[in-house]
Amino acid sequence: MWAMHPFDTATTLEPVAAGLVRGRTDAQWANMVGPFGGITAATMLGAIDRQPERTGEPVALTVNFAAPIDDGAFEIAAEPARTNRSNQHWIARLRQNGETRTTATALFGTRRDSWSDTEADPPPAPTPERVGPQKSSEFAPWLRNYDMRIADGAAPSDVSQASEDSTTTLWVRLTPGRILDHAALAALCDVFYPRIFLRRGRFVPAGTISLTVYFHADQRRLDAVGDDFVLGRARGNRFGGGFFDQSAMMWSRSGELLATTHQIVYFKG
Repeated sequence: MWAMHPFDTATTLEPVAAGLVRGRTDAQWANMVGPFGGITAATMLGAIDRQPERTGEPVALTVNFAAPIDDGAFEIAAEPARTNRSNQHWIARLRQNGETRTTATALFGTRRDSWSDTEADPPPAPTPERVGPQKSSEFAPWLRNYDMRIADGAAPSDVSQASEDSTTTLWVRLTPGRILDHAALAALCDVFYPRIFLRRGRFVPAGTISLTVYFHADQRRLDAVGDDFVLGRARGNRFGGGFFDQSAMMWSRSGELLATTHQIVYFKG
């Protein structure tokens, strides 16, 4: 009997009514508080993607983590805010017990042939084979779903490892392997630990409040990646007042920019 991939199990949604689906959290994707933000982002995108009115492919997604998601069932309401000739705007809300826990906006678009160029360059890094497999982290259950190979900027173990540079470069893919799509790519954009850990040289209470992903690759280009590793680099930009932002880029092994992402994170200490 064919077994569903753990990623697809965690993002499974059941239609309830027009514009309304129901899902359930999965313990395999638990974070320190609630589910891994990346799996929530993927689920929000999936709730929109399955709507019969949806046109085009994902171009942008913003997810706002308004409150912790409890273990158990939830529902997502999704509605198109406006449909234009080449793009479509969506609004979605994840609710539990009548309360909004997560909100999202998404832009879907019909891509066309046009002039193109990429000004950014992929970061220098040894191949994932040279970096080699690394010991699975026990920090949170969701990490076991990824083969993550950090080339530089590993999480610090004590304050002596505090750094003036918050950059981390890594290779990452789902384990077991799974063909890349936009939902999986959205989740990959959130695999980086909070940059404040590296700057301070220790773990401090921190959590993402808002995550935005810009998708530069259509599904044809994602199919070319297959289940191979994706190269990511993340760094913080400004820390202060209990908040910081961090940016990241995700690249294919062949050097194609797949997505850029930005998030704002709260922290204490």
